Amino acid sequence: MIANLDSDYTMTLNGRAESSPQTFDVLNPATEERIAAAPDASLDQLNAAVAAARAAFGPWRGLPIAERQAALRAMADRLEQNADGFMRLLTREQGKPHADARAEVGRCVVWLRAFAARDLPVESHDDGAGHRYEIRRVPIGVVAAIAPWNFPMTLAIWKIAPALLAGNTVVLKPSPYTPLTSLKMGELFRGLLPPGVLNVISGGDRLGPWLTEHPGIDKIAFTGSTATGRRVMQSASGRLKRVTLELGGNDAAIVLPDVDVKETAGKLFWGAFRNSSQYCLATKRLYVHESIYDAFADALAGYAASVVVGDGSQPGTGLGPIQNRAQFDRVKDLIADAHRTGVRFLTGGEVPEGKGYFVPVTILDNPPDDARSVVEEAFGPVLPLLKFRDIDEVVRRANDTEYGLGGSVWSRDVDLAQSIARRLETGTVWINHIHVMSPDVPFGGHKQSGVGVENALDGLLEYTNAQAVSVLV
Repeated sequence: MIANLDSDYTMTLNGRAESSPQTFDVLNPATEERIAAAPDASLDQLNAAVAAARAAFGPWRGLPIAERQAALRAMADRLEQNADGFMRLLTREQGKPHADARAEVGRCVVWLRAFAARDLPVESHDDGAGHRYEIRRVPIGVVAAIAPWNFPMTLAIWKIAPALLAGNTVVLKPSPYTPLTSLKMGELFRGLLPPGVLNVISGGDRLGPWLTEHPGIDKIAFTGSTATGRRVMQSASGRLKRVTLELGGNDAAIVLPDVDVKETAGKLFWGAFRNSSQYCLATKRLYVHESIYDAFADALAGYAASVVVGDGSQPGTGLGPIQNRAQFDRVKDLIADAHRTGVRFLTGGEVPEGKGYFVPVTILDNPPDDARSVVEEAFGPVLPLLKFRDIDEVVRRANDTEYGLGGSVWSRDVDLAQSIARRLETGTVWINHIHVMSPDVPFGGHKQSGVGVENALDGLLEYTNAQAVSVLV
């Protein structure tokens, strides 16, 4: 158990606590109050973290995989024992309601245990002419894991678990907006892993480029915006570093006329607005057949009126604040643009004054397809409700985006829904449900939504190289 999750935030370098003479403030987005000072790593400290990971790589990869599996199980157990404290800390730094924060901690435990149950495949082949081949998967080396601020714990563990299981060592960099849970996870796991196997460093804008360009890094696993992902890929190109990039999305939901309107509206409300829409997989364009459009709009707006937006630490809160000032200002500008261009608001549209980055649930009534609210990834609670007439039309419009992360189709006719799903240019499509994720199902984007996949065996293999050993017998 960690004695104190509310202060004493240190980095983890080579298995030891490390502070820094320079720090940066971490704010509670619900109050805009300073809750901590986090270490701002120097270049020397980054170099030390990478060197520690490099030194630990050989011994760690040399362990039997059963020992690495046991380490992941121990990490899961220790995190589960500290779940309440991490829940409260996650709400303080990220803003999400306690229920969502608890679910995020729980997912981390599930993912660690799921990867602890996996093994690395070995294939054998005999060509019948005396050549016998064994194809193994070997670790890449030192992994830079870069996690975002919307799901800071989940998306760190999605990288840490497969990387460590495969025999790599890790340098984790959390977002400067949400470093505290990652720093405390580093502290929590000290002693469960050999020194240098997992290093956690925090810092401001300078740290990311230092890390991605570092010559001691062999692979980069990054979750964030498409624009930043392009820069990460450019940084990796000089030394041909392996990359896994999970990037932005502009997911479409397609609602056919045979659905139960009230039930579907309730499910899609959370599909669009959970985590205050700060979710790469959030429904960001909701296409509803014209014959039920008005009824669906009324049901969705009615459901929105029942959900409380407020401080995630308070009972009854359904949606918390936008996580940071910069994103808050972008969302406000998107709402202002809708006002300027004459779009009708079904709900919301007025951002209240006062402390905290709160944006009300804002639903737009059938804006044009070239509206910013339709084209851009809002990453905040602004949703265009869009009317369509036929299937060919809505498939074309759903695919008319640079993104290709996820989507959903809603209909009682499952065969028809599946035929539509197969035409969508996305990595994941849900039918009659949404955002059910599994450590056993690969997740990745098409087009500008990413490179590579996370989760499942495919995600594990992203942290390995194939090695073929050929023997003449």
